[in-house]
Amino acid sequence: MPLALIVVLILGPLAITLVVSFWQKVGFSMRPAISFENYAAFFSGTRLNVLLRSIWVGVSSAALMLLLAYPIAYLIATRLRAGLVRPVLFLFAVPFLVNYVVRTFSWSEILSRTGSVNTTLVALGIAERPLDWLLFSDFAVYLGLITAYMPFMVFPIWLSLSGIDRRLVEASWMLGEGPFSTFRRIVLPLSMPGVMAAAIFGFVGAFGEVAVSLILGGTGYQLLGNTIQSALNTLDYPLAAAISSVATILMLALIILWAQIFDLRLLLGKIMGRT
Repeated sequence: MPLALIVVLILGPLAITLVVSFWQKVGFSMRPAISFENYAAFFSGTRLNVLLRSIWVGVSSAALMLLLAYPIAYLIATRLRAGLVRPVLFLFAVPFLVNYVVRTFSWSEILSRTGSVNTTLVALGIAERPLDWLLFSDFAVYLGLITAYMPFMVFPIWLSLSGIDRRLVEASWMLGEGPFSTFRRIVLPLSMPGVMAAAIFGFVGAFGEVAVSLILGGTGYQLLGNTIQSALNTLDYPLAAAISSVATILMLALIILWAQIFDLRLLLGKIMGRT
């Protein structure tokens, strides 16, 4: 029964989307067919540029999030007392109690010309006039993506780090290895399943983003999610399905690659009692 439910609710819509991607748009409707014109339209012109930009934004923002999330997860896993771990992790989940669109609009207000950041910079004499590049720019988009998706990255890294057998670290110290060498040769390799899982979470979120790019980047800042939305607004459902299928296949390939390289038990071993 659970497997059938997964097939119906998840795989079913994906299969329908893939089928519709080969249909043809006729006026305000669509016609069943086997045509690659929607994929040809996607992989040419400005839409291809949007795909490349989306990949770059996804990769670069995921890298920035990893640089921030890994030290935080490391400190939580190795430095905090056991009684403080859960409260601290809960604090990272608190922002998700507020809709992320609302949080994104809050950033647009904070970064605007009359927002608190520009007001403070001008009042302190750091800037002579409000800074225009704080909003509707790459800076604003990356800031929105990092604050929206980085908490997703802390949890899998922390889970992977907390599952490492401390006896391995102690053995490294007893054999004369220093802290940095122990981290490089023991801790970092063993935490890679969590790192890769976090990277996938960050990339997938940024790659298909809609609200952050529209609100903080402006109407001219297009990522893949905005392209899908534009196709839907013009009732070009086959094209939207083709773009969605390409995005789904890319994300599925990343997940399969991760599953082939790393054993899932290395990431979930602590929960599954197999550490």
